[in-house]
Order: sequence, then structure tokens, then C-alpha cells
Amino acid sequence: MGKVKTGKVKRLAKEIFEKYSKEINENFEKNKALVRQVLEGEISKKIINLIAGYLTILAKQKSEAEKEAESKEANVFTMSTSTL
Repeated sequence: MGKVKTGKVKRLAKEIFEKYSKEINENFEKNKALVRQVLEGEISKKIINLIAGYLTILAKQKSEAEKEAESKEANVFTMSTSTL
């Protein structure tokens, strides 16, 4: 079973992911630094860590989806050339 994330954490993480998608990667520490930079003010360490962790999960899901899409395209290409 997965961990429960509050709606606020998911909403903030998705907003940051949309705006800064090029800067977010699978490195938790870099994501945490980005969250601190984006969310200025009195934000608790726990919330920052939760958001950075969820951003890391989103980045991993995105990279896995891209790899899967590439492999499907490669399979379709090899199938189409082998039928010719």
C-alpha cells in the first residue's frame, strides 16, 4: 500500500510540476531545493519534504511513461518493416 498524501500536497506539487517541469528530476534533494525556492515564506520542513517527495514520484512516472512510449514506437516500427 502507498502512503497517503493530502490534497494540498498533491495540488501544490502538480502546480510546481507544470511550471517547472524541466527543472524537476528524480533527485529528491534537488527537488527539495526547488520547492524551497518556489514556496517562499514560513513553510514547514515536513510539507516541503512531502511536496519534494511527490515531485520525485511524478518525475519517475513521467520518465517511465516516456520509456514505455518509446519502446512501443520501436516495436511498431520493427513490426511494420518486417511485414514488408
